[in-house]
Amino acid sequence: MKLAPALLLLLAGCSAAASPEPLRVCADPNNMPFSNQRGEGFENKLVDLIAADLDRPVEYTWWAQRRGNVRETLNAGRCDLIPGVAAGLEMLATTDPYYASTYVAVTREGEPPVTSFDDSRLRTMRIGVQMIGDDFSNTPPAHALSRRGIVGNVRGYMVYGDYSEGNPQARIVRAVADGEIDVAFVWGPVGGHFAGRQGRPLHVQPLPGSPEDRLAFAIAMGTRRGDDAFKGKIEEVLQRRRADIAQLIASYDVPLTPLDSVPASEQEDDD
Repeated sequence: MKLAPALLLLLAGCSAAASPEPLRVCADPNNMPFSNQRGEGFENKLVDLIAADLDRPVEYTWWAQRRGNVRETLNAGRCDLIPGVAAGLEMLATTDPYYASTYVAVTREGEPPVTSFDDSRLRTMRIGVQMIGDDFSNTPPAHALSRRGIVGNVRGYMVYGDYSEGNPQARIVRAVADGEIDVAFVWGPVGGHFAGRQGRPLHVQPLPGSPEDRLAFAIAMGTRRGDDAFKGKIEEVLQRRRADIAQLIASYDVPLTPLDSVPASEQEDDD
């Protein structure tokens, strides 16, 4: 039976309505507690929340979060959204931030916590700090220690670690539990999440920042520059679901910092 043109148009419209445009996301497949390919990270859960609110399916492009990943993913058109970027990061547009955290000191439970980089014990303790990239770029705690002349007893742990292992960022926290180092200075979400998942209890101490030691950062969603309509839609969801998002992030033991206490970011290009 031959269908009338009007009926064909109607059927085509129904088909389009049944297949909404996917929410295209770029994320790291092995970067807990943020994301992994099994969808277990809190950024995965946040993406699910946003997609459900917008009534769109999620389509992932998995890409290791290395230097240049924004250029090679979002700005290359592989996706439209990158969760968990520093607010104000260049090379992309960032939404209003949805949480802020700070670097923490992880020590073994029962030992005096480290509450400041001016703690005199740091000159003799075995210290672990996170390092970024193949050029061994330093994280804020490494700079803070260096400014105080604390260098010889510091060991670097790569942020992205050995990708052949699951949860590579856990390595520096596990080193504290195993007695390999005495204190780890680590980004809050990593320290908070993995400290409670070791073979012995660990203490997580959020560190105060200063104009000299910038330790707290606000985190946002990244979109392409100029895609203001899409960015606006994401911001609307982040605002509308802010209570659910706060509860989600807290469930991963992320130490939170008040957003209004974090100064505007000054980020370098991701090149």
